Amino acid sequence: MDFDYSPKVKELQARVNAFMDQHIYPNEKAFHAEIEANRAKGNPWVPTKIMDDMKEKARAAGLWNLFLPESKYGAGLANLEYAPLCEIMGRSSHFAPEAFNCDAPNTGNMEVLVRYGTPAHQQEWLVPLLEGKIRSAFAMTEPDVASSDATNIEARIERKGDEYIINGRKWWTSGAPDPRCKILIFMGKTDPDNPSRHNQQSMVLVPMDTPGVKLVRPLTVFGYDHAPHGHGEMLFENVRVPVSNILLGEGRGFEIAQGRLGPGRIHHCMRLIGVAERALELMCKRALNRVAFHKPVADQGVTRERIANARMLIDQARLLTLNAAWKMDTVGNKVAKQEIAMIKVVAPNMACQVIDWAMQVHGGAGVCDDFPLADAYANSRTLRFADGPDEVHRNSIAKQELGRYLGK
Repeated sequence: MDFDYSPKVKELQARVNAFMDQHIYPNEKAFHAEIEANRAKGNPWVPTKIMDDMKEKARAAGLWNLFLPESKYGAGLANLEYAPLCEIMGRSSHFAPEAFNCDAPNTGNMEVLVRYGTPAHQQEWLVPLLEGKIRSAFAMTEPDVASSDATNIEARIERKGDEYIINGRKWWTSGAPDPRCKILIFMGKTDPDNPSRHNQQSMVLVPMDTPGVKLVRPLTVFGYDHAPHGHGEMLFENVRVPVSNILLGEGRGFEIAQGRLGPGRIHHCMRLIGVAERALELMCKRALNRVAFHKPVADQGVTRERIANARMLIDQARLLTLNAAWKMDTVGNKVAKQEIAMIKVVAPNMACQVIDWAMQVHGGAGVCDDFPLADAYANSRTLRFADGPDEVHRNSIAKQELGRYLGK
């Protein structure tokens, strides 16, 4: 395998880096300031003008919808080609990905619509999502059950004539509080008595303005509400949608979930590498410019050890992620499931550790919002849960490893 980037990818890297330098980094504080100004007016859940401006610029620069491999809708990049670009976007994880229309959960939802949606679904929902005109959310996790075992999900999707009636409570529905969110992908049980626990679930498209859909509250992550994107607790009470809103067919929910979560997981890992790279960069600059006990912090042995370990951890995670991307491209997501599971454990843990060391070098400044480290840590820590917790992935990896020796 050859992980050297092609001339096409290197050219795109240069263009994305230039866009970040020219537009994203200089406007990060202005982006957050606009949100806080809206908050002071009583409503932080308002789309920001600066994000709209960034989107126009990214689209004009041809840096739009860079994900979606094997699709007529995207840029035609393989996972291995997209990885270094997604990593760059991850350096400004709450600002840059959306500016390029490459942010979660919208990328995963667009992939679902590309792979499993009907032409009518694609025309109504995929096209405006690709154009950045609307936003979407993915309603899977529930507050009353351990959703790390997705067969526990209790929400119901019951057919009545030409309609499905949906009832249930969801939370951590990322993007739902955003007023631009117009469509949800909802996972629930259509056949709770099916002897196969993996054939009980289905996924259905639910427009946000459907009667009975209620945003109970936005949730915070270590005190951050991530407005205007946010994460919502949702209540669905006798929500009616047409039978045609089903994705792929009844009982196919787990099949869709696996098709969606593989790319979603690797995109998170790509972005986390960018987050960690920026944390290491900030750590080095801070260490060189701060003096403690009569010498630069960079000359302290413990600091150098942490910088060295951070460099090694980042590069190890990057190589594992590139390997997973390569396998997804060459043998498919299903065959690459062990590699995907490994990076989903490695990357968030790596990022949390590197950011923690960076915060330590910054001292008190590291835990306030003068630097992006506290927010980066909060976001990275949640990714040890999102798309499956560490424990589930470790169990899957171990089962596959043990399977090599069964009967020997």
